Amino acid sequence: MRSRNTTGGGVDFQIEGKAATRAIVLQVDRRDRNAPPSADRDVAARLDEAVGLALAIDLEIADRIIAPVTAPKPATLLGSGKVEEIAERVKETEAELVVVNAQLTPVQQRNLEKAWGAKVLDRTGLILEIFGRRASTREGAMQVELAHLQYQKSRLVRSWTHLERQRGGFGFLGGPGESQLEADRRLIQERISRIEKQLESVVKTRSLHRKGRARVPYPVVALVGYTNAGKSTLFNRLSGAGVLAKDLLFATLDPTMRVIALPHGRKVILSDTVGFISDLPTSLIAAFRATLEEVLSADLILHVRDISHADTDAQSEDVNHVLAELGIDEVRRGRVIEVWNKLDLLPPEERAAREAQALRRPGCVMVSAVTGEGVTPLLELIEGRLGAEDTVYEIALAPEDGAGQAWLHDRGEVLGRRNCSDGRILMKVRLGADKAGQASARFGAAMRALGARRLAAE
Repeated sequence: MRSRNTTGGGVDFQIEGKAATRAIVLQVDRRDRNAPPSADRDVAARLDEAVGLALAIDLEIADRIIAPVTAPKPATLLGSGKVEEIAERVKETEAELVVVNAQLTPVQQRNLEKAWGAKVLDRTGLILEIFGRRASTREGAMQVELAHLQYQKSRLVRSWTHLERQRGGFGFLGGPGESQLEADRRLIQERISRIEKQLESVVKTRSLHRKGRARVPYPVVALVGYTNAGKSTLFNRLSGAGVLAKDLLFATLDPTMRVIALPHGRKVILSDTVGFISDLPTSLIAAFRATLEEVLSADLILHVRDISHADTDAQSEDVNHVLAELGIDEVRRGRVIEVWNKLDLLPPEERAAREAQALRRPGCVMVSAVTGEGVTPLLELIEGRLGAEDTVYEIALAPEDGAGQAWLHDRGEVLGRRNCSDGRILMKVRLGADKAGQASARFGAAMRALGARRLAAE
């Protein structure tokens, strides 16, 4: 029996009592005018990424192949000669699966399976399998299932027989056959509609949580970046949390939050998010929108980059593209800090060049999440960005003014409190520009500005 991952909707390729599935990873090198944006990057790096994706679901890599394509074929994407060549490799290596690092149509997928006598999984299907394994919360499982169903709907049931999806899986699909296609389409759509409604409630719940956090004056700092850029390792370094941090693609799917203190005592909420990747279908971005809402509402965004990766610039462009799709406009982009991670992996000459480059870029800091190098300057930069428009005030309150104390705790960051000899209570509070106006109207002459410099000196 093939083991199933029923929580996230993915199907594990590990067979009980049998070694891992042998797979050929095929990198399609599109050279036509309709090629995806990622076609411009190094083909060897794209193949390495595809292998990493395959290893993330424990496949045994039997071979790695690059297939140039100048004129995509509607029936098979690849030319007939390349299809035959790969068919021979499938026989020679006894591969059971061919992972095609490209988007395949249902027809192309079926035709290639027939030609090669093996299961075929395209890039979207592979990412979905990884998502199915990684999702650990109910919300994450729903998001994965939604993306799976939307992908599955376009292929109906017959194209999923190679993954044994005709019976089992989510428990609502019937067997293969033309008579079932319309019924399957209806059942899939009904399930999609139910999940979308459930996710709408998730968005509402998150919105309520954000409103609750707005009452507690902790800014939100969200980590974003290409998958495997080291976000979770950096999150653990900054927060001391035990979030899964491995050299795996998509090691984190479910958002994690922790409250951390900055060098001068200011507290912020740090949020780890799902990693981005090139050629990620819009449907997958939409499925994880509820999770990525945290990025939209963040006061500051840390764009974590693997600066040691050969395609770090292209990966950065992919992340910026996803941020644009999420609706993060140019004003919001002013809230982005670039964190060039994995400094420890750079050879000395390249490190010196990168450090010089980072110095010329405002809002850029180099770190090693593994060794901790550069973390202190990063925290100081975060604090400087968040406090750029804030002012520290000293406010004298009557001892019986409990409501005033509660008001300051609600709307500002209380930095200190002391009792005066005349019975008054002296509160030191950091307030944003919007809250400072409200405080001035409420406390009047009892309030005076101290300024950020005095805070730093203390």
